[in-house]
Amino acid sequence: MAATLRIQSDWSQTLRRDEGEAWVSCRSPGKPTLYGSLTCRGLSTDGVPDITASEGFVVEEVTKKSILISCPHENVSTKFLAPYTTFSRIHQKSITCLDISSGGGLGVSTSTDGTMKIWQAANGEIRRQLEGHVYDVNCCRFFPSGLVVLSGGMDAQLKIWSAEDASCVVTFKGHKGGILDTAIVDRGRNVLSCSRDGTACLWDCGKSACLGVIMDCGSPVNGIAVGTADNSLNLGTPEEVPSEREVGTEGKLLLLAQEDKKLQGVGLQSRQPVFLFVGSDAFNCCTFLSSTYILAGTQDGNIYQLDVRNTNTPIQVIHRSGAPVLSLLPYRDGFIASQGN
Repeated sequence: MAATLRIQSDWSQTLRRDEGEAWVSCRSPGKPTLYGSLTCRGLSTDGVPDITASEGFVVEEVTKKSILISCPHENVSTKFLAPYTTFSRIHQKSITCLDISSGGGLGVSTSTDGTMKIWQAANGEIRRQLEGHVYDVNCCRFFPSGLVVLSGGMDAQLKIWSAEDASCVVTFKGHKGGILDTAIVDRGRNVLSCSRDGTACLWDCGKSACLGVIMDCGSPVNGIAVGTADNSLNLGTPEEVPSEREVGTEGKLLLLAQEDKKLQGVGLQSRQPVFLFVGSDAFNCCTFLSSTYILAGTQDGNIYQLDVRNTNTPIQVIHRSGAPVLSLLPYRDGFIASQGN
C-alpha cells in the first residue's frame, strides 16, 4: 500500500509569508512516519514563493497555487493545491455535508452549529437559511434542477425545500431513527433515504408518501447510492406490480453501507438482494464509479473497489491511513475520498 504525504492544512497562507514554515510528513503503512518542514525564503518578482525542504523531502515544483513535494526514500510525490477561495463565515462550527447545484451557482451545507444554509458558490454570500428540522441536519443535496433541496435530520424527517424562497414544500415522516443519507432517483419524482433505524425507504415527492421500505437491514444504514446496473446483473423480479408512482426505478441498483460491516446491493424495483459483501469495519459511504464498478469506505480507513458482477473478492483495497473514510465522489477517471483526519 502506498505512502501518504501531508502538509499542515494552512500551508498555502503560511508559505507566502517571509520566513514562513510549514510541517510536512510522509507515512507508509507499517513504518515510522517521516517528519520534516518547508521554509519560505521570500517571494520572486512574479509572486511565486521560494521554498526549500528539510532533509528527506524535495520541493519539485512551486507555482502561486500549488506545490509538488516528493519523498525519495519512499518513492512518493504529491501535488498540493491551494484553495481557490475560502468561505469562513457561512457556518460557525464543523461542516457535516455540502452540495453544489448542477449549474454551479449555489451551494448548500449543514453544520454541527445546527444550521442549514444556501449560499452563492462564487463568493460565499448567504442567500437563505433553511429552518424546520429539530436537532441536527445530517445530509443535504440539490435536486437535478438546482432549484430544490432535499435534507434529512436526526428528527427522522426528510424535507424538500425551495432554494428560491427557503420554504419547506414537503415533509416525509415514517423513519423511527435519524436519517443518515439520501439519494435522488433520476429527475427527482422519487427519492430515497436511509436511517439509524436500519431501513432504506422510497418516497413519492408528488404525493408526499412512502412507496415502500426497500430493505430492513437490522443495523443502521450509514450511506446509500443508486445507479444504473450493468445489463448482465440479475436484479430480481418484484413480488408485486410496482406502483405507478414509481418512476425510474427499473434497472437501478441500490447500495447500502451498513454499520454491521456489510455492504449490500439491492434491486431498487424488485426489493430483492443482489449481493452482500462483508468488510473490515462499519461501512460509512458508497458510490458508483460506473454501472459495473463501485466503491465503499469503512470506519477503519479501507476503501473497497468491487465489481458488482462478482463481489466475492475486491478488485482492490486502498488504505491510506486508519482514519474513517467519510465520503466518496467519482471524479474524472478516479475518485475523491475524505477521511476523518
